[in-house]
Amino acid sequence: MKPAENYILDQPEPYKSILMHLQILIESTFPEVDLQFKWNIPFYYLEQKPFCYLNPSKKKGYVDVAFWASAHLTKYNEHLISENRKVVKSLRYYKLEDINEEILLTVLKEAHQLKGKGFYKKKD
Repeated sequence: MKPAENYILDQPEPYKSILMHLQILIESTFPEVDLQFKWNIPFYYLEQKPFCYLNPSKKKGYVDVAFWASAHLTKYNEHLISENRKVVKSLRYYKLEDINEEILLTVLKEAHQLKGKGFYKKKD
């Protein structure tokens, strides 16, 4: 099992359920993603380029799905949170029921399209 998968399975509830649901949605929509464990969180790469990451904040009680190329995302911007971050924006979930699959998948698909337009850099 990958370190990122172990990390997800080791999380307390509700983080574990949220992370597992997000993992299923992302990996079933984009089977070519590569789940890695970077900076102590689950991080998805597409063609060796950062795509998005899953960041549970136990201190604040949510899970973020964060996007690198967020400045170029145009759909559902009213749901994307920047919160003092210059580059990254995220969709935030406090409980499993908060996940709106239509919004999440639309933003993921738009981020995926940006990958081919040079908005992502290769990992080191």
